Amino acid sequence: MISTPFLPITVFILTLALLGWGYFRSRQFGKLGLLSWLQFVALMSPWLVYFGLFVSGVFINFTTLLFLLLGSTIAYVAISNQLRKAAAAERSTLEQKLKQDLKQDLEANGINQPNSSNSSPNNDAQVKTPLALAMSQGKTQLKLFKAVPVEEMKMMQGIFGIETYYVTETIPYQEGAIFKGNLRGEPDVVHERLTKSLSDRLGDKYNLFLVEGQDRKPVVIVLPSRASFTDNNTIAQKVLIAVLIVANGYTALNLGALVAGIPVVQAPEEYLVGLPFALGIGAILGVRELAMRLTAKEYKVKMSLPFLLPSSQLGSFGAFSRVSSPLPNRIALFDIAIAPALASGLLSLLLLLVGLRLSATGMGSIDIPSQIFQASVLAGTLAKLFLGDALHNSFISIHPLVVLGWLGSVITALNLMPAGQLDGGRIVQSIYGRRTASWTTVLTLIFLVIATVINPLALYWGGVVLILLRDLERPMLNELSELDGDREALGVVALFWMLITLLPITSSVAERLGIGSGAGLLP
Repeated sequence: MISTPFLPITVFILTLALLGWGYFRSRQFGKLGLLSWLQFVALMSPWLVYFGLFVSGVFINFTTLLFLLLGSTIAYVAISNQLRKAAAAERSTLEQKLKQDLKQDLEANGINQPNSSNSSPNNDAQVKTPLALAMSQGKTQLKLFKAVPVEEMKMMQGIFGIETYYVTETIPYQEGAIFKGNLRGEPDVVHERLTKSLSDRLGDKYNLFLVEGQDRKPVVIVLPSRASFTDNNTIAQKVLIAVLIVANGYTALNLGALVAGIPVVQAPEEYLVGLPFALGIGAILGVRELAMRLTAKEYKVKMSLPFLLPSSQLGSFGAFSRVSSPLPNRIALFDIAIAPALASGLLSLLLLLVGLRLSATGMGSIDIPSQIFQASVLAGTLAKLFLGDALHNSFISIHPLVVLGWLGSVITALNLMPAGQLDGGRIVQSIYGRRTASWTTVLTLIFLVIATVINPLALYWGGVVLILLRDLERPMLNELSELDGDREALGVVALFWMLITLLPITSSVAERLGIGSGAGLLP
């Protein structure tokens, strides 16, 4: 009798903990939060069942998985319909409450309610904002704002109103100002109105940020536009980029030669044997960069040139690019992060599936120990599906596309780790906010330190993240508007895909499933 392995129990407990944490987090948002949580459960349930049974030693066939996915899709659509109805009802209630609060605030300040919005510059004579009232009573000391001309400060103060953002305090900050107060509407609507009003008055000289303050209350920050841009393409950095491209090409060619059966390259022409493999790695990195930059262009976000990260074990760790202009909102950050993950992840998965299929038909040309498939739940599952009992043998012949697809999946998964400016860190920041992203960055670095005991590769990657990518993205222009349920669910699925790609299979579970030398011999 084989005892239940520790790893499956740990994964099961962590999964339940995440579901419980999501439930308690969603309760504070009422019915909408609970429905969003149910959406997540419906979307994740078939994969949790499938891989939960897998790590426990029970392997279900592909047809059963399809039925699980069908049931999950039906449940997701049904819950989405209920969520839309509940959101419409709550939006109507919120609008009525905002109107009532507006009326009470106007009466408290002795102001007659206007017939139109005060976000236009021409309405200053009709409704005085709280800051304008303070100025008329001599309570505003514009001399404190030495970095901002008095006339420009007056124009900034004029954009606020009781219908958008009720200012209670103004603080000098760098070359602009911080406006503290109360938000009077939906963050995306308020930000759009304030930004338009600021642009009408001062053109594109300033950027307006709507962020969460230290007291977790909405804060408006106005800064010069030039202070929001950074130059990440200096001459020194361009030279470094060129050196990294050469180094990355060398490691990819060297690994390609190793895959082709040349462990040590002794002549330059031997590198040509690894050229097809190196081009495959380049294609995976290329689609990542293309997807990210096309998405960034759609949101008018500027990115630095890519910095490639060479790796002798993987051919490449991928590349990172810094955001060099303000991000408009969380949606833009999420889309820029998920686009490269989807592009390289799907391409790598396709290569892996095709390679396994070719291997199953006898077209394998590389002999590897079958125990290698224990290194990943994802790769082990797919290998079992395609290769079946052939994994009982100590060695198995596979097609080179299996290696390429697997390495591409690992590169994608490493970049999906929830830390700093990695794709995963950006996804967490866009879904759960800056505070949660800071904690996941610390936890990821701790995990990488622990993982070094098993795989020294984790130490190198942890060092890269710690030195280059540990910082979160700078504040977005609108950091308060949250993502829709579909994007949040997609982000969670991407993080789950990262886990099953990097999570290994224990030897006892592998024996039950028939993966590796001596597997399948136990009663």
